[in-house]
Amino acid sequence: MRNLIVLGFVGLVAQLIDGSLGMAYGVTSSTLLIATGIAPAAASAAVHFSEIGTTLVSGIAHHRLGNVDWRTVSIIAVPGGIGAFFGATFLSGLDGDTAKPWVAGILLALGVYVIWRFLVLGGRRPQFKGQLTKRFLAPLGLFAGAMDAIGGGGWGPVGTTSLLSSGRLEPRKVVGSIDTSEFLVAIGGSLGFIVGLGHAGINFGYAAALLVGGVIAAPIAAWLVKVLPGRVLGVAAGGLIVLTNTKTIVESLGGSGRTVGAVAALLFVVWVSLVATAVKHERIARARAAEEDAELVAA
Repeated sequence: MRNLIVLGFVGLVAQLIDGSLGMAYGVTSSTLLIATGIAPAAASAAVHFSEIGTTLVSGIAHHRLGNVDWRTVSIIAVPGGIGAFFGATFLSGLDGDTAKPWVAGILLALGVYVIWRFLVLGGRRPQFKGQLTKRFLAPLGLFAGAMDAIGGGGWGPVGTTSLLSSGRLEPRKVVGSIDTSEFLVAIGGSLGFIVGLGHAGINFGYAAALLVGGVIAAPIAAWLVKVLPGRVLGVAAGGLIVLTNTKTIVESLGGSGRTVGAVAALLFVVWVSLVATAVKHERIARARAAEEDAELVAA
């Protein structure tokens, strides 16, 4: 019973992060389950079953708050579900640990780019122009869905990172669209695990505990996305990308627990300072906008 309560709390925290930054529910939950001795495939299965409920509630909340770009969702969701199904089906025969550091390296570079893109603006407001193409979104959905099932979490890190770095969709709509489309990814992954593991290989109790915590947090996270400025949200998401993937790379290189902890602590301090800088820039941008409005009224 104690384990289920702990998992419920983990689901709440993971969804709060995922719903506001567009990633980390699967990574956080899967990491804890694997740490308790559960096989990677079984851990990912429990997470995907819980995500059917959390992503549904999260998607509804994001939609009501205007955080969803439905064109993006309509293109990326189905390939994501297909990718998750095949990723889950073949997880036991794939060496996900070998692929993880390479994928983490790509995501790390994209995370640094996202931070730079939003901080280099200074006091100016970020502009989001153009439209994401089907040629970009469909393959992205397929790849991100497969990585999500194989790694126990990847839809957010791959999808959110790629959409943010494109500079064509404002951060709150990136997060809302990724969270909403993840509903089909969760269904695809769950069906794949049923085929690959059977009902006996899935711990539905763990999935239910994660689900309860996640459902409680989903509306709160969607509200945070609505009120947070795009510049601050972009830097926060980029920092989470860098922190998460640097940890994966250091572990893959054989770093000790102490080394991983020290690197993570250092990056966390840098992350907080960058978010503080983004907040400062946002205040400058708002002050300038207020001055321009006052000048227009006076004229």
